[in-house]
Amino acid sequence: MSRAPLRAGMLGVGTIAIASYGFLPGMQEMKDEVTLVSVADPAIERARAVAAEYGVPEVYETLEEMLERSDIDLVINLTPIPLHASTSQKILAAGKHMIIEKPIAATMEEADALIEMANAKGLKYVVAPPSMLNPTRMEAKRLVESGAIGQPCFARVRSSHGGPAVGAWPLDPTWFYQEGSGPLLDMGVYGIHEITGILGPAKRVVAFSGITEKVRTVRGGPFKGKKIEVTTDDNTLLMLDFGNSAYAVIDGTFNVNAAKSPKIEIFGRAGTINLYDQFQDPGTPPLEIFRLDAAPGIDGWITPRANWSGGEQRYRRAILLKHLVECIVEDKHPILSAEHARHALEIMIKAIESARSGRALDLTTTF
Repeated sequence: MSRAPLRAGMLGVGTIAIASYGFLPGMQEMKDEVTLVSVADPAIERARAVAAEYGVPEVYETLEEMLERSDIDLVINLTPIPLHASTSQKILAAGKHMIIEKPIAATMEEADALIEMANAKGLKYVVAPPSMLNPTRMEAKRLVESGAIGQPCFARVRSSHGGPAVGAWPLDPTWFYQEGSGPLLDMGVYGIHEITGILGPAKRVVAFSGITEKVRTVRGGPFKGKKIEVTTDDNTLLMLDFGNSAYAVIDGTFNVNAAKSPKIEIFGRAGTINLYDQFQDPGTPPLEIFRLDAAPGIDGWITPRANWSGGEQRYRRAILLKHLVECIVEDKHPILSAEHARHALEIMIKAIESARSGRALDLTTTF
């Protein structure tokens, strides 16, 4: 017997909601599973326009109005980074399942409180980024765990781009360069999630971090020419220690204007795994593996003949929603768990502390 679609509300209808890679285009593939009942955004005219385009019947100016008046099962929280904790607390307090964009919160105390509330209320809580739902990342995790490249020794993770001021960002990109945001929280979080998702929780972090350019000039889009004062670090490089002499180097920067290297390289005693970005690196194999003794007496590269074009491409960013629906219906704990997000947040917070103090810092969380 088929079930009625879950009813969703969306908080925030900015770029991550409406872009070609965003939630709303991907949700068109999920009409039998979830119905978008309402949207809320203080930019009310934009909210009305988006609702009209996507056939959403209810529009609200505030989260409080939507929670009070809309009959919904879950909320897709797409607010800016500084608002994640306060809005998430209200959503969970109202008894709604939730998706939150990365990072989960700004402080460890906020993250702990949100996880405690979700668990106490029996709510499913999925946290971006969706990286570990990518079948190539799942396969890399399987390969490492199966010993395909031997003992992991170190990894290089490219997590960044040139920043929203470089391209034709459709909205004012200023807040990306202000305290409370920045490339570590915005982009470094992807690489942190990926490498900890593949290798497991890290034990220590050390980092360098600073501002490379005090004023950024927007190069394209409706805000072309605007001068942005940079008040948060725009260039962070960190190293994770996983124990057993296994390390990873990850960037969180708005200074990667172009690159041709694999997004992730994992080097083991018996081989190497390369992972590429299917969207940014077209024409490259999504996953390739080098193995000592790939054949008897022969070392070499292997490109698996697998079809990696799965849900991540079909559902775009709404793959997060697909995952949440499955977790609700099947009553399972999310792969993209709040606990993993808390571990990533601790890494980012302590990376900045490490850069300021010049010390390697122990990590206390796990997932």
